[in-house]
Amino acid sequence: MKLRTSLTVLIAFVLTAACSGGGGETSTRSASGPGLEKTEMTIGTMPVVDVAPLQLAVRDGLFAKEGLQVKLQTLAGGAEAIPKLKSGALDVSFGNYVSFFSASAKNVLDLKVVADGFQSAPKTHVIMVPKDSPIASPADLAGKTIAVNTRRNVGTMLVRVAADAHGVKLDEDDNFVEFPFPEMEAVLRQKKVDAALVVEPFGTLLSQSIGAKMIWDTAQGPTADFPIAGYATTGGFAKENPKTLAAFQRAMVKAQAVAADRAEVVEIIPTYTKIESGVAGSLAIGGFPTSLNATRLQRVADSMREYGLLAEDLNVSDLLFSPSR
Repeated sequence: MKLRTSLTVLIAFVLTAACSGGGGETSTRSASGPGLEKTEMTIGTMPVVDVAPLQLAVRDGLFAKEGLQVKLQTLAGGAEAIPKLKSGALDVSFGNYVSFFSASAKNVLDLKVVADGFQSAPKTHVIMVPKDSPIASPADLAGKTIAVNTRRNVGTMLVRVAADAHGVKLDEDDNFVEFPFPEMEAVLRQKKVDAALVVEPFGTLLSQSIGAKMIWDTAQGPTADFPIAGYATTGGFAKENPKTLAAFQRAMVKAQAVAADRAEVVEIIPTYTKIESGVAGSLAIGGFPTSLNATRLQRVADSMREYGLLAEDLNVSDLLFSPSR
């Protein structure tokens, strides 16, 4: 009872802060009023830890309390989100910021970020090597081959930032190869690559299955608490449905606050992923921000620009949905 009371107070505090404006954070308060433009929404999601708050929102009826009927559509990967948003097959989708910002900068998609989703924390994004590898730190990655799930995206950027901090310059084409996360155990064991950038649960599983060792945790230094992913829509949908999106924002603020309780996240993970309960309890779990902050997200765009993933500067504040705009 005491824990539930504390959680209720936390949610109330977060909602008050999120609606106060200021500090680069969008406000949901101005969209209040009778009637949502649309009460049924299709949301793109993935079977990853990062979307635990979305699943909690469905489980706890947080969308329903805002007058929304939400249908979740599981995507094969982040690349699927952008064309489905553009076609209208999805109203809102979860995805990583590097892909979203790249699509916006290239005018592939008129993008609006609706809610922040996930940020890195210790051991959520780590560089791993075989247990008998002589590689001991990012300083040893010069001339090496590193597995990532996607080149020119958040994974390569995190590794390049780490290497750069150790005086090593890595090239997107020369030093990185693409493998799906589930295949990284095999390529490390067979030594087809020298290292791999992995996320949970694969970091935990690799250490347990083949004794792979972590040489660097990217959630430190310039990429500590780094924004990883969020929820986005199109500019057209945002213009036509501001009250609907404000309702979605309010539900997600509550859900992200609930996810501050690790036990809630650990409990929900096995219900929508293939991660077993025993493994879920041992995972490193990142952060779930409760506000949409332009200053925080600008870090992603600035890093993309520095590492050649953007041709020009990108002002992230222009991409944030606010019901008052």
